[in-house]
Amino acid sequence: MADRSVSSVGSTPREVVRDGASCVEEFREDELLLRQGVPAVRVSVLSGLTVSYGVGVPDDAPYLLRARAAGVATVRRTSGGTGVVHAPGDLAWSIVLPRSDPRVGKDFVRAYARLGAGVIAFLRRHGVVGRWADSPGLTPDFCVLSDRGQVLSANSRILGGAAQHLSRASLLHQGMIPLAVDRDLITRVFQITDRETLDRLVSLTELGVQLPPVEVARQLASELARELTGASR
Repeated sequence: MADRSVSSVGSTPREVVRDGASCVEEFREDELLLRQGVPAVRVSVLSGLTVSYGVGVPDDAPYLLRARAAGVATVRRTSGGTGVVHAPGDLAWSIVLPRSDPRVGKDFVRAYARLGAGVIAFLRRHGVVGRWADSPGLTPDFCVLSDRGQVLSANSRILGGAAQHLSRASLLHQGMIPLAVDRDLITRVFQITDRETLDRLVSLTELGVQLPPVEVARQLASELARELTGASR
């Protein structure tokens, strides 16, 4: 685990990499970083199968009821958005910055490209063309296919997304990247049956990234921290 502490605005973020975090642990530790308000980058390799949902989603949303009926755990995020499937080996990444940090900016709600520049650099490192693009607006319940914010495009397919939680003192910008896509589970929980829509989704494995997930997490954390450090200069 890399863990470098810093305290000044605009400084190099503390990097934290964790292997084998549940979604509950992941979100709890993100909230702790948010309360601390120190510049930080965190990347976790997730364990367990979970559907997370945004702060504004009712606990009895139909897709959550279907997930629980299928034996899939559900957990609420403090960030926005709708439903996200998290499977073992998937990556959860997060950035925390003080609100006064110039890297937050007044346009933070639309700053996917700036805050997520390290993800694009990581993909480029593996020969994948990535960019942050407008959400496709295909279905409201499955977050990366909804009409909210932007999604992470990789080789013209949808790899992941990001959401935010703003407190009085700090900004949490958190995202996800799947190791694999369980299209059968997505169909069952979110009732997406159109094959063309499902095939718009892509995973790290399908993109040819074959390294152990914890090594991928280390690389991603490094790129996120590097891009944020460059942005502060």
